[in-house]
Amino acid sequence: MRRFDFSAPGFDTVFDAFLAEPRGAPADVESAVIRVIDAVRADGAAALVRFSREFDRTELTEETLRVSAEEIAEGAARCEPQVRAAIAFAAARIGAYHARLRPADGAFTDEAGVRLGWRWTPLDAVGVYVPGGRAAYPSTVLMNAVPAKIAGVGRIAMVTPPGGLKPAVLAAAVEAGVTEIWRVGGAQAVAALAYGAGALKPVDKIVGPGNAYVTAAKRRVYGQVGIDSLAGPSEVVVVADGANDPAWIAMDLLAQAEHDPDAQSILITDDAAFAQAVVDAVATALKTLPTAEDAAASWRDHGAVVIAPREAAPGLVDRIAPEHVEFAVEAPEVLADRVRHAGAIFLGRHTPEAIGDYVAGSNHVLPTSRAARFSSGLSTLDFLKRTSVLGCDPAAFRALAGAGIALADAEGLAAHSRSMSLRFNPEH
Repeated sequence: MRRFDFSAPGFDTVFDAFLAEPRGAPADVESAVIRVIDAVRADGAAALVRFSREFDRTELTEETLRVSAEEIAEGAARCEPQVRAAIAFAAARIGAYHARLRPADGAFTDEAGVRLGWRWTPLDAVGVYVPGGRAAYPSTVLMNAVPAKIAGVGRIAMVTPPGGLKPAVLAAAVEAGVTEIWRVGGAQAVAALAYGAGALKPVDKIVGPGNAYVTAAKRRVYGQVGIDSLAGPSEVVVVADGANDPAWIAMDLLAQAEHDPDAQSILITDDAAFAQAVVDAVATALKTLPTAEDAAASWRDHGAVVIAPREAAPGLVDRIAPEHVEFAVEAPEVLADRVRHAGAIFLGRHTPEAIGDYVAGSNHVLPTSRAARFSSGLSTLDFLKRTSVLGCDPAAFRALAGAGIALADAEGLAAHSRSMSLRFNPEH
C-alpha cells in the first residue's frame, strides 16, 4: 500500500506514475490467443474439445459441450431457496432499472418537409462469458443477461469453463432468460462465439468479464462481432471523511481487493488520523477474512491512501477515472456533481460499492483502467442498435438537392451528383 500527500512536492508526477503501473497481463497472452483463435476457426468444436483437455483437464465430447436442459433445470433446483429468492429479487431490480434505459423510437418533419427519425432494434444473438473459478458468480450472469433480455435479444448463449456450473449460476441463468449454456471458457470460448464451432452458432456481440486471455481474444475478434469492453482488473476509490467508522471504509476497500490480486483500492481523505485508522482496520480485517490471500496481495501491491483537501477530491477522481467511486461524506452530491469520469458513483455513508454489485439495480459491468473517460457501463443500450429513417417528397428533395449536388461535385463523386441531379432536373 502506498501513501501520498497531495501537498507534497512532486505529488502529480509520483501519483501519475503509480496509476500507470501495469496490473496483471502475462507477456505471452497475444501469441497464445492467436493460436487458440486460429485453431477454433479451423477445427470448430473439435478444437474446443482439445482445449478443454489441455487447459481445463476435462474430457468432453462435441455432444457434451452443451449443457442439456435437464442439467440446467436440475442444477438450478439445487440452489438454496434463500439464494434463489435473492436472485429473483436482484433480477427484478436490474430489469426495472434497465427497462427505464430503453430508448424510444422517434420521428419528426423538419422545416424543409423532410421526414427524419430513428428506430431501435435489438441484436439477434448475444454471447455472455461467465468466468469460472473465483469469479463464477450468479451476479455476473444477471448483470450481463438481464439487460439483453430487456432489450429484446432473442438468443442469449452463455459460455463458462467446465466446473463453473454452480447451482446459483444456473438459477441465475434461468432467471435471466439465457437460452443456451456451453461448457467452454478462455479464448476458445470467445472464438467460438465469434466464428461458431459445431453446434455453437456465432453471435452478434460478446459481453462479460474474463481474464487477460479472454480480454485479448475479445480484442482480436472485435469487428467480426461487437464486444462490451476490454476490461482490466477491478478498482474502487473511496472518498471519506473522519466522521466514518474506519471499519466500514476498510471493508469497502477490501471488498474490491478480494476480487483479484491485481484489483486496486484507493482511499482519499482529508484526515490523516482517520486514514491511519482505516489502514489499521484493514490489517485487522485481513486476519479473519476468508479471501485474505487475494485481498492482502491487492492492498499491498496496488492499494493507496491519498491525504488531500476535500475540494481536491473530484479532480483526483477524474484523474483516476475509476470503475467505482464512493463519496462517504456529508452532502455527497456536492462533490459527486463535479466528477465527470467514473463508471459508477455511490452516494453517502450507507451506499457501499457492494450494494451496486448485487441488488441496487444499476449494472456492475463498468469501464476499468481509466476507460471511464470515454465509455459507460453495460446497459440495455449495448444490446440495441439505432437505424436512421428519412424520407423526402418532391418538394423536400428540391429543398435539399442543390446543396447536396454542390457537395458531391466538390468531392469529385460524379454518380452521387447525378443521382440527385437526375431527380432535380429530370429532363436531363
